[in-house]
Amino acid sequence: MGGVIGRIFNEFAVVVTVAILASMFVSLTLTPMLCSRLLSVTKADRDKHAPGHKHDIVTRGYDRLLTFCLRHTFLVFLVFVGTAAGSVWLIEVSPKGFFPQEDIGQISVTTIARQDISYDAMVKLQNQAASVFSRSPYVSHVAWSAGGGNNALNQGQLYVQLKDKSQRPDIDKVLSDLRRQLAVVPGIDAYMQPVQNLRLGARSSASAYQLVVQGLDTGLTDTWAQKLNDAMAADHANFTDVTSDLQNNSLQATLVVDRDKAASLGIDTDTLRSSLYGGFGTEQVSTIFGSADSYEVIMELDPNIEWSPERMLAIQVRTASGSLVPLGAFARVDRTAGALTVNQLGQLPAVTISYNLPQGVALGDSTARIAALKEQIGMPPAISTSFAGTAKTFQDSLANQGLLIGGAILTIYIVLGILYESFIHPLTILTGLPSAVLGAVVALRFAGMDLSVIAVIGILMLIGIVKKNGIMMVDVALELRREGMSAKESIHKACLMRFRPIMMTTLAALMGTFPIALGTGASAELRQPLGVAVVGGLLASQALTLFVTPVIYVYFENFSGWLVSFFSWKKNRPALHAVESGEQASLFGPEDRLIEPQKAAAE
Repeated sequence: MGGVIGRIFNEFAVVVTVAILASMFVSLTLTPMLCSRLLSVTKADRDKHAPGHKHDIVTRGYDRLLTFCLRHTFLVFLVFVGTAAGSVWLIEVSPKGFFPQEDIGQISVTTIARQDISYDAMVKLQNQAASVFSRSPYVSHVAWSAGGGNNALNQGQLYVQLKDKSQRPDIDKVLSDLRRQLAVVPGIDAYMQPVQNLRLGARSSASAYQLVVQGLDTGLTDTWAQKLNDAMAADHANFTDVTSDLQNNSLQATLVVDRDKAASLGIDTDTLRSSLYGGFGTEQVSTIFGSADSYEVIMELDPNIEWSPERMLAIQVRTASGSLVPLGAFARVDRTAGALTVNQLGQLPAVTISYNLPQGVALGDSTARIAALKEQIGMPPAISTSFAGTAKTFQDSLANQGLLIGGAILTIYIVLGILYESFIHPLTILTGLPSAVLGAVVALRFAGMDLSVIAVIGILMLIGIVKKNGIMMVDVALELRREGMSAKESIHKACLMRFRPIMMTTLAALMGTFPIALGTGASAELRQPLGVAVVGGLLASQALTLFVTPVIYVYFENFSGWLVSFFSWKKNRPALHAVESGEQASLFGPEDRLIEPQKAAAE
């Protein structure tokens, strides 16, 4: 898997691999040595910890339940099928998310005013918005700036530092209160998003997620981008803080020159351009040389005068005869609406729509809703849309998650098949996975969490833990089968013998991940889905695997026995047919001939 998500999974794989190798080394070297030195087991201890001892209430209870399951194998098999189908269905219907929203105590705010606002007026509005944040009991301090990128004077930024979590509610409640307080500031719109430790995508926007609308025609692109923006803004249940970088209603002044009048006055285009550049440009007219430095002299109009289009027409322009005439004598100013900024992506006109998600709405549901809105407004094929930033990375991760989990399961199956030299027994071990996945997804739904990338990492950890429990049961059962036991007897005894180790390893994993599931500590929101998925999956798999895996083992053993009998019958069938027809045939070699039926009967 490539990209940012691939690097995250790569780090996870490296850490887990190194930890397992280190654990294996300790288990094979240090642990046996310490056991030989420290453990002293008597016959009474062995009898006390033997499976089915009268004081081992838990094991005896498990023995009775296991006996019932092995007597009603078809009922248990139906439970397994229902568990597998339920896990697949829950994965399909569960809300898909990317990374959980963290609460690190910082908020980024983008403010947007009307497009024809001046810089001084924007500064006043920014100051009012900053005052609203400063008065909030949840805010520690505020820093702000006016004037955005691409010469957009109608935009500003605020950086809000919140108080400690113990002194305020969760960040969603804080954002809701701040939005309500900012609504009283007229002439400005504020778009807030919590600052995250992991932010994907280089595109800056007012909200967390971006959708890019592109087309060959600028006017057509702007029209449909605005329609889609309005449709998303009206859908309050799935989107919030919807805005776009489309700003084509800014006031602009166009100087229209009457060329005939200008020619009659002896004014050409170069003279007019030079006069305007001298007043509004940065023309250097002289240099002042000092004792230690030199200074450039820039000619400009008086900056203290508020210049309007009418005042611009009063600018004097020198004619060919040397006299000065006002600009209004041969020109006029037309006021029109124009684009404040022009955005392109890949050399094509582009409009970026940014949006946030309300609390409880998954990113996967919002992307599906955008596709429905495009059909609802009738967007033509000439206009294309694509996700950018975090939303694009989420789309890419969805395409790879199934391949990642499937690849992990296939790898485990191949390795187990090589070790057991069997095609069937690895499947027996993997039958515990559906119950683990079912428990993980149910736990996530119960906790109100999405099936995010972090939750998928937890499910991958579950695959390894649950697989180990199955290996402990099947491995002992195969050894007992070699001693002559039947399939039911061998798996029954193996489960009782490995019941305590399975319980200990599962409880150890539960205790290790339970603090993560509680979600305590800084940035706990990012780690919590992993803990919830592992805890839920372990509980469900422990409750079902101890009964389902033995039943599946019996079914597969019977099936493998049937296969052996079937292929043996197919192999011997030609020879038997030859005997019945009275023909000579060889079963063992060219020298060993079957006795003819007549001679055999006579003898």
